Amino acid sequence: MQPTQQHRIVVLGAGYTGAVAAGRIARRLHREDVGITLVNPEPDFVERVRLHQVAAGQDLKPRPFAEMFAGTGVELRLGHVTAVDVERKTVSVAGEDGRPAELPYDTLVYALGSGWNDGGVPGAATHAHEVSSRPGALRLRERLAALDAGRTVVVVGGGLTGLEAATEIAEARPDLDVSLAARGVLGDWLSAKGRAHLRKVVDGLGITVHEHTAVAEVAADRVTTSDGTTVPADVTVWTTGFAVRPLAEATALRLTDRGRIVVDGTMRSVSHPDVYAVGDAAMAIGPNGKPLRMSCASGVPMAWQAADAIAARLAGTKVPRVAIRYFQQCISLGRKEGLIQFVTADDRAVDRALTGRLAAVYKELICKGAAWGVANPTAGLPTRRRHILHQDVRTLTGAEATA
Repeated sequence: MQPTQQHRIVVLGAGYTGAVAAGRIARRLHREDVGITLVNPEPDFVERVRLHQVAAGQDLKPRPFAEMFAGTGVELRLGHVTAVDVERKTVSVAGEDGRPAELPYDTLVYALGSGWNDGGVPGAATHAHEVSSRPGALRLRERLAALDAGRTVVVVGGGLTGLEAATEIAEARPDLDVSLAARGVLGDWLSAKGRAHLRKVVDGLGITVHEHTAVAEVAADRVTTSDGTTVPADVTVWTTGFAVRPLAEATALRLTDRGRIVVDGTMRSVSHPDVYAVGDAAMAIGPNGKPLRMSCASGVPMAWQAADAIAARLAGTKVPRVAIRYFQQCISLGRKEGLIQFVTADDRAVDRALTGRLAAVYKELICKGAAWGVANPTAGLPTRRRHILHQDVRTLTGAEATA
């Protein structure tokens, strides 16, 4: 009898989506049938939704992948992805020592996520800080710690990240002069109850809000708005949005005009069926034909869908398709306050909102649950794993390979 040839699955990126996808695939398929390699530059899981806490000086519990994936068969490959060749089906990786290596794959899961977007604003890349990565949050942490009382911090961007960063910094350092620059009205996408609570918390923390304000230039000690007004800023924190990493642009994958990989309802590339994309790097359509927004709330269900589709296709079983929808937006406003804005399936605010200390506890449970879910990606699902029959899975053709 011929030995089984393993199907090689390579997952790029070990944020929430990549780590969940790798673990879920591993728990649904037999180790002798598949080899799963997870490529990531760091050996520990980064709780991106908590990086504003790191910046404000808090220490988080270490979550090493070696412990999280113990006994699963997932192999962690430390390094930076430098290229993806979707025609040759290989990935180029620069290891910890800088030496290049090439990884072949049969199925690729692209989960490299996104980074901060300076929007091309002059001076932002040079002088502003970001909280979308652990190195960025640690640099901001060091800079804030060096500030004397009375110094100024300007957070640019009034979205979820900006609100969380501004309130966390203001609560941790009440001796600083913290302000927030928002293009529109503070919390203008929230319900009336949500906006009122947000305003109450922001005012209570002493945060100055500059509404209808676009920042046109960043300097070392100030920001300049589009109308020419200057606002003192010993530290500028830039949170105006995210941009996907440009790596995919060098491939033959079908992309949007913003560089996101176009996928179908199972998170499979519409141009290359052996590639799946999840999280911020993918353009997937949600309820009412609206694109899913870049967020953990979108990315984790996308990872579930991709992992289940990969396992089903390799096993030759029916591919499950579960609609991805939204339920709430969870916003931490420091350690003592929070805001849970309930939303429609396509992410529009409804009248209901949870506020105050209970909302802070709720958000904390959501964050802990997200991290726990990375190490337990099949929790709550049937325990019987799908498995690949003992055959060379690379030879699967027809309905089994293309369903």
